[in-house]
Amino acid sequence: MPRIREVYVCSACGAQSSQWKGQCSKCRAWNTLELTRVSQSSSGKASGKALTASSRIEPLAHVASHDHSAFGTGLEALDRILGRGFVPGAAILVGGEPGIGKSTLLLQLAGAVARDGKTVVYASGEESLPQIKSRAERLSVLHDSLLAISTSRVEDLFGILETPDESPALLIVDSVQTLASDNAEGLPGNVSQVRAVATELVERCKRSGTALVLVGHVTKDGNLAGPRLLEHLVDTVISLEGDRREMFRMLRVLKNRFGPNQELLIFRMVQKGLEIVEDPSTFFLGARDTTLSGTAIVMAIDGQRPFAVEIQALVTRSFLSIPRRTGLGFDVNRLHLLLAVLEKRLRLNFGQVDIYAKVGGGMRLQEPGLDLALVAAILSSFYDIPLPERCVLWGEVDLNGQIRPVSSQDIRMKQAMRLGYNPIICPDKGKGGAATVVDLQKILFRKG
Repeated sequence: MPRIREVYVCSACGAQSSQWKGQCSKCRAWNTLELTRVSQSSSGKASGKALTASSRIEPLAHVASHDHSAFGTGLEALDRILGRGFVPGAAILVGGEPGIGKSTLLLQLAGAVARDGKTVVYASGEESLPQIKSRAERLSVLHDSLLAISTSRVEDLFGILETPDESPALLIVDSVQTLASDNAEGLPGNVSQVRAVATELVERCKRSGTALVLVGHVTKDGNLAGPRLLEHLVDTVISLEGDRREMFRMLRVLKNRFGPNQELLIFRMVQKGLEIVEDPSTFFLGARDTTLSGTAIVMAIDGQRPFAVEIQALVTRSFLSIPRRTGLGFDVNRLHLLLAVLEKRLRLNFGQVDIYAKVGGGMRLQEPGLDLALVAAILSSFYDIPLPERCVLWGEVDLNGQIRPVSSQDIRMKQAMRLGYNPIICPDKGKGGAATVVDLQKILFRKG
């Protein structure tokens, strides 16, 4: 169906404008712009035969699937968390803050796929071809099968997707907010343009069997920018997180139709791009001094991957009428809640002290198993007594001071034992441990 839109057309020269003006910007004539309704053909009309062929109703058991075997990304760990690698016709949305390494990682993957003999097209609306080549040379991924195009028009990409036999195996678009479609109004990046660009690319890639990777911008809150439709439209949503001042990056799978969700992969930024950290179990501990008070180790879980993270706390005398409470790497409301529990159940007075707490290594944790380690770090700094050198903790602290079990208890226990931690303090299951914060204080500080 043709799309109807309203524009203002100059009766003197025929120039079009999206809004009325007293003077035509082309011929400089006055009062010549008139409201006119024009039809604009849809992007799918030109390929009506392909649409009709692909929309036939047939038994699901008879659908041929031999052309949709997945191919590797070049990184075995990434293939594992994606489920099957790159699936032909599938769409992947990659989000992250500016400068976090999205373009670097995708160019590395493009080079790895090209080395396997498959054609890859890297489309950029942010960089010129010389800039892309310079980055590819630094990453050592230049290959004859790695093609690139610098454009801000989505129609320039349709030609390579018209013929299924000649279409590339992988198309990377960096980014979807920089492309514009002739079938939508407004500047690149607005809601209508993002919706139109993403819809047209996903539909054409599904018909041609090309795996599509879309790079998306994020808002200041860290959420993916653009309409929510963008996340529903794709098969997989990936978030690349981390602090640009740190060496590590975390790749988190938020949605996945071909594998598990909430999986995590740790990368280290090196001279030639991003390098996978094979065993991140103790990667975030760094060179910690176990003789200092105010630190505790939590066996955290992100997805199905356990790793040890340091929790730091500082309790110091306050000279303010309202003491400070600061938390970094977790929800500060959790800190307020736990301090109230400690004051109530342990009869401690925090009214004259400032309390600062953070997650070491630049990590950000949201799981409830963080509670017990945070309480231990605060008590350690308050009493100025360091915890045992190989002590590890996890558990949720409720408002009554009880320590409750958390998910993946067995996975945490196996990992803690493999790394040689002792004592292991976790929710009581009838085999020792700590049942309340009072028990925790007795075990670690011999008080109460």
